[in-house]
Amino acid sequence: MNKKVQTAKYVVWDVFAAIVAWAIFFFYRKISIERELFEDVNQVFADSNFWWGIFLLPAAWCALYIIQGTYRNVYRKARLKELQMTFWASLLGVIVIFFALLLDDAITSYRNYYASFAILFVLHFSLTYVGRLCITSRTARKIHTRRIGFPTLLVGSKEKAYATYKELDEQAVYSGNLFVGFITVNGHIDPRLQEVMPHLGDSSQINQLIERYNIEEVIFAIEDYEKDKINEIIRILDRRDDVIIKITPDLRDIVYGSVKLSSIFHSPLITFNPRPMEEWQYSVKRLADIVFSMLALLLLSPVFLFTALMVKFSSPGPIFYAQERIGYRGKPFKMHKFRSMYVDAEAAGPALSKDDDPRITPFGRIMRKYRLDEIPQFYNVLKGTMSLVGPRPERQYFIDQIVERAPEYLLLQKVKPGITSWGQVKYGYAENVDEMVERLRYDLLYLENMSLATDIKILLYTVIIIIQGRGK
Repeated sequence: MNKKVQTAKYVVWDVFAAIVAWAIFFFYRKISIERELFEDVNQVFADSNFWWGIFLLPAAWCALYIIQGTYRNVYRKARLKELQMTFWASLLGVIVIFFALLLDDAITSYRNYYASFAILFVLHFSLTYVGRLCITSRTARKIHTRRIGFPTLLVGSKEKAYATYKELDEQAVYSGNLFVGFITVNGHIDPRLQEVMPHLGDSSQINQLIERYNIEEVIFAIEDYEKDKINEIIRILDRRDDVIIKITPDLRDIVYGSVKLSSIFHSPLITFNPRPMEEWQYSVKRLADIVFSMLALLLLSPVFLFTALMVKFSSPGPIFYAQERIGYRGKPFKMHKFRSMYVDAEAAGPALSKDDDPRITPFGRIMRKYRLDEIPQFYNVLKGTMSLVGPRPERQYFIDQIVERAPEYLLLQKVKPGITSWGQVKYGYAENVDEMVERLRYDLLYLENMSLATDIKILLYTVIIIIQGRGK
C-alpha cells in the first residue's frame, strides 16, 4: 500500500471539487441573483473575488481538512463517518467563506443571502463527498478482495490463536488483516498455526518485530490462563500511537459492552484507540503550540534578555543549559533551560533538586520560583519535541527507577512531553523518585482525560502559580 498516493487521490479530488463548486456558485450568483448588476457574462471573469476563490479557496479547504484529520489513516476510512466529517467541514468552511467574501456584496434582498449560502453548501458538500465516496469505496473493495491489507501480528500460539486466525480469514467480509506471523507468550505452539503463518519469536521481541515488519495491527488471542501477560505487553505497546491493538473478547466482555463493532460482518474484537484525542484536536493543539510559543518568545523577549543577563553575571558559566530527556515514543531530545545551578552541579552523578539545594545559584532560586528557567523550552515546542501541555520529560536514569516501581509510567510516552502538566500543577517539581511516582497519578489522569479543554485549564492554573510565585 502506498499511503502517499492514496492521500494524493483525496487531495486532488478535494481541490477539484472546491474549484468546480466555487465556479458554478459564482456564475449562478452573478448571473441569476445579481442579474440586474451584470449585463455581460464576461464580467464574471473581471471580478477579482472569482479568481481569489479559484486559487486560494482550495488551499484553505485542504488546510481545514488537514486540521480535521481527513488525510490520516486514508486506508481505514468508514463511509458513514466520511459523510459526517465532510458535512461538518463543508458547513464550517462555507460559513467562513460567506462572511469573509460575500457578506458585503450588493444583492437585492436578504432572502438571496440565504439562497447563496444554501447553494454553495450543497454544491461543495455534494461534489466533495461524491468523489471521496468513490475513492473510499474502491479502496474498501480492494481490501475486501484481499488485494491490499494491513500487516498484522498475532499474539498467541494455541487453540484460541488458531481459531481467531480462521475466523478472521473466513469472515464474510474480509477485514484486511494480513498476518505476517505470530509470537508466543508461554512457549507451546499449536502445529496448525505454524502451517498458516511463521513463528516470529516471543512477546519480549514485540517492539522489534513491529519495526521490522511495519506492523499496523496487533491482535491478542491468548488463552484465559495467559491473560496476566496482556497488561505487561500492552504497557510496552501503549507507548506507540501508530499501532492498533485488538483483543479477542470472552462472553463477559460482550455482556459488559466492551466490544464495539464497526461492521456487521466483521469478527467481534475489543479495539484500543492508540490516540487519546480526536485528530482535529491534535491539529489544533499543535497549531496552538506554535502560535502561543511564537507570541511568548516575542512578548517575553525583554524578560528573556533580562534573565539571560542575570544568569551570565550572577555566576560563572553558560547562560543556557541543555539536558537530554526522553520524549515522545521514548525518543531522546535536548531540553533547553536557563542555567539555574552552578557549573558541574552533577559531577557526582544525576540528582534531583531539593529545597535549599546548595547546587542552585541565588538567582536560580528566583528563576525557579517564577518558572523563568523554563522560558527557552518554548523553542522546544516550536521544534515539535515538546508541547505546551503534557507530562514533564525525565532523564533515562530516573525513568529506569520509576519503571521498576510503576511500569505504567511508559504510557506517558505516547504523547509529547510538555512545559507544564497536570502533575506539575497539582504536585510541583519532584525531589525524589517517591514523589515522581506520586506525581505519576496526575499525569495518567491527564492521559485518560486529554482534550483541548483540559489543556486550557492546566495552562490557566500554571499562569496563576507563576503570578503567585508558587513554583517549586
